[in-house]
Amino acid sequence: MKAFACRVCGNPLYFENSVCVSCGSHLGFSRDERAIVVLDERGRYVDAAGLVWHVCRNLNLSGCTWLAPLEGGQCSACDMTRTRPADSDAEGLRQLPAAEAAKRHLLVEMDSLGIDVSGLVFDLLSSSREAGEDVVIGHADGVITIDLAESDDARRERIRVDLGEPYRTMLGHLRHETGHYVEMLLLEGGDPARIEECRRLFGDDTADYQAEIDRHYAQGPPDGWESSYITTYATMHPFEDFAETFAHYLHIADTCETAAAHGLLSVEPAAFGAFRDLVRGVWVPFSIALNQINRSMGKDDLYPFLIPDPVLEKLEFVAGLAASGAGESGAGPVARVP
Repeated sequence: MKAFACRVCGNPLYFENSVCVSCGSHLGFSRDERAIVVLDERGRYVDAAGLVWHVCRNLNLSGCTWLAPLEGGQCSACDMTRTRPADSDAEGLRQLPAAEAAKRHLLVEMDSLGIDVSGLVFDLLSSSREAGEDVVIGHADGVITIDLAESDDARRERIRVDLGEPYRTMLGHLRHETGHYVEMLLLEGGDPARIEECRRLFGDDTADYQAEIDRHYAQGPPDGWESSYITTYATMHPFEDFAETFAHYLHIADTCETAAAHGLLSVEPAAFGAFRDLVRGVWVPFSIALNQINRSMGKDDLYPFLIPDPVLEKLEFVAGLAASGAGESGAGPVARVP
């Protein structure tokens, strides 16, 4: 995530800001410019081409600051939400902003990488008392389902502990499920040589998924899993190994970009020709430092994972998929991953 500043007074801004706390300017996020822009007194922004943009209608519903092409309309990010809690589900609506904010963060990542996710939609449902349903987080045929109840920190932490996971966040869920979507695109229409390489690294994706789930929860991860997988969940099935690896690729790439934008790195991440070199040369020492900083605050490690060589090779593969989907400008979704 790049660093943002107010175009009126230069005050630093957060990605979610709708108003500059320094000068009071009203703000909106331009997806095309990948920038926070200043709105006029009518909540409009006129871009360099003369096109007029308007505040998304969901600003007060979900905190969306993105700009929409039509007055009273919604932005391209909100268009991707297929289902949200009913207006009568007060608890679900309270949980919605956290998931929508994480989704917008994800979309900016995908845009910057040039990965086209225009075929992806989101069902943002809630296991709230009002909804009375048990939501299962997952991906199926371009639809990502998210349980909004996990926006509650206490609930999410309880699940994390129960499952023995070192890390669990809303953004992490979205990155993981997007990894399933990216692999789906690859397997449906990718280069045969690349598909073969994917299966060499991650395993046979035609293995019975339900049987592998049953095995995983009955027996746990295999002995010595740490030498070949990033997490125990990745050991369950090749699909999960790919999705976990893709999520960690985004964790690393985004955190390095953010650190560079704020002057915390002495070298630009883009200077590395291979992702494995970025991991070895920047991410490993940097994540160790971040973990130590968290410990200084009495917090758990920010990145509680190890990256053995086989995982590094997998990370290089998914980074290559992202690179193949990027256009020359790197701005906006320009190509399908395969």
